Amino acid sequence: MSEQAETPVDLPDGWTTRIPDLDDLPALLALRAADKTPFEGGGNVDGDAISGEIAGPASWTRQQLVALDPAGDVRAWASAHDRAAGRTLVYLYVDRSIEQAAEVAAGLYAWLEAQARSMAQLRGITETHMDASPFADDTVQRDWLTAAGFTNKRTWLHMSRPVLPDEVVPPLREGVTIRPVEKHDNGFPVAADLQTVHQTLEESFQDHFNSYRESFPEFVQRLREDPGHRWDHWWLAYVDETLPAGSLVASVLPANAAGVEGTYVEYIGVNRNARGRGVAKGLLYAVIGDAIERGRDRVALEVDADSPTGADGLYKSMGWVTDYITESWHKDVAV
Repeated sequence: MSEQAETPVDLPDGWTTRIPDLDDLPALLALRAADKTPFEGGGNVDGDAISGEIAGPASWTRQQLVALDPAGDVRAWASAHDRAAGRTLVYLYVDRSIEQAAEVAAGLYAWLEAQARSMAQLRGITETHMDASPFADDTVQRDWLTAAGFTNKRTWLHMSRPVLPDEVVPPLREGVTIRPVEKHDNGFPVAADLQTVHQTLEESFQDHFNSYRESFPEFVQRLREDPGHRWDHWWLAYVDETLPAGSLVASVLPANAAGVEGTYVEYIGVNRNARGRGVAKGLLYAVIGDAIERGRDRVALEVDADSPTGADGLYKSMGWVTDYITESWHKDVAV
């Protein structure tokens, strides 16, 4: 059994906590599915992704805890992700059928705040920014966040677009070229291309909400943690053949009920000086074309509902529709 948590947690009498392990996977899958089902219209959960969060590469930058009721059953799961310097993503899943759900949530949010402080201390910084992402219609989670001192800051649209086998992708606008990142003979990507992708995205999001600096090693490592990551899902766009104008990173969505995989757009960014040249649309069509070739049936993405670039309008014009909505709730914590 995993060791007990060192930081005390204020929970109901008889409750205990410990670090999760792979034996907890069924319980954690159930908690995640119960959290998603009412708002996404289904409880499909990627078991590989969750096992990676518990005991894989995706666990290395996280502090986690499960809470057990007096009978020893896992009833809650809290996770603090050290995303980058000054950024801590927090996740909390609680069995809402229990009478003490709000009390358990309060104790675990306090524990998550303590972990965020510890992460900031390890990085040698004096404050960090906690970020939670509840579903917009989840009034229970929103109440827990309010009680924990979080504030609602932003709304995000989660959109998808069907991909048809006989769909024809339009040509690129004149002067725009798009290619996958180059690879070495052993299949690994050329580092210079990955660095160009990272730099392009950093520059593209400078004027966006909640933008922050993520180092190149952190960026690459975090994306590789995803079981759906593939090196051949990274694209670069150029204007006039030489000017890096944009980039896109995608991943593989697990098979749906019909047994068909999809594609997920993790990032798409276009430099300011290249906007209005058809770069974003070209990158999106590159992903759609790739999905068609791979026999996939959908492409999904997430977009800031208040994006200054009006990206949601572009997506809607290209066939994307909103499936569900989440929010960003923030809390600034000083060490």
